[in-house]
Order: sequence, then C-alpha cells, then structure tokens
Amino acid sequence: MLVVGICGMIGSGKSEVARVFEEHGAAVISADQIGREVVENDKVVLNKLRETFGDGIIAPDGSLDRRKLGALAFASEQAKAKLDSIVHPPLLAELRSRIEKLRSNGNVDMVVVDAALILDWQLENELDILICVTSPVDQQIKRLVYSGLTEAEARQRISTQIPA
Repeated sequence: MLVVGICGMIGSGKSEVARVFEEHGAAVISADQIGREVVENDKVVLNKLRETFGDGIIAPDGSLDRRKLGALAFASEQAKAKLDSIVHPPLLAELRSRIEKLRSNGNVDMVVVDAALILDWQLENELDILICVTSPVDQQIKRLVYSGLTEAEARQRISTQIPA
C-alpha cells in the first residue's frame, strides 16, 4: 500500500487535492476530521482544553465551541503550543491507527493523509510520497473567510504556520 501525505498551509487546497485522489480510488484520512473527533469524543481531551482555556470554550449544550477555542489558541504562540500538546498526541495515535488498519485490511492500494502539519509532526519519514500544496495568501484568506473565519482570524492562523 502506498502512503501519500498532502501538506500545505491552511486554506491552500489540500483537501481538494485529497478529493481528486479519492475520486480515483484512494482512501483519504483527514487530520482535521480526526482532530474534531478527538475533541468531541474524548472527554479527557475536552476537560484538559477546558482547564487550559477556561469554561468559555464550552457551549451551553456541553460541546466545544471551536470558534472560541480558536480565538484563544491562536492568540499567541504559547497558547497554540498548549492546544497542540493536548490535541496532537491522541490525534496522531488515531491517524497512525487508521493507516495501520487500512494496511492490515489489504483492500486499498493507496492511502492519502490530508494534514497541514505533517512536517511539524515529523511524519514525512512514515510516508512514501509527500505532496506540498501551495496557494497565494490572498486565495487562502478568501477560502478561510468563505469557511466562516473573519479575515483577521484567517491571517492570524496563517501566521502561525510554517511558510510554504
């Protein structure tokens, strides 16, 4: 089984490239999706986030208010590092588990890992191929604003990532 990583900055078009691979039969693992599942389904992670960032990140229904967490977590490098230290270990464990399950099943020729932070996580040595997707910053901002962020939030998140 071929393991392909797709990395690049937020809003660069990684997911669109992953969709093209999926249309041609590849299994796609989205790190963003796993991250959402980790914070929604793992009460230990949710409690650590609450302890670190305060009760204000919890919506009235008890779920995580991702927008409020994002505003706090991307406000400084230290806050982002705290978020990463809580969410990334279980996210990476689940990502690796999913790759292994696909490998064990033997019915997929290619798996694509859609993850902006492949290089930050030092996963490149676990991949057969790494594709880096780039896009002009104004296009990234446009995509992020379309997805619901303000322009200021989009610029803030872009500024925390490794440049293309």
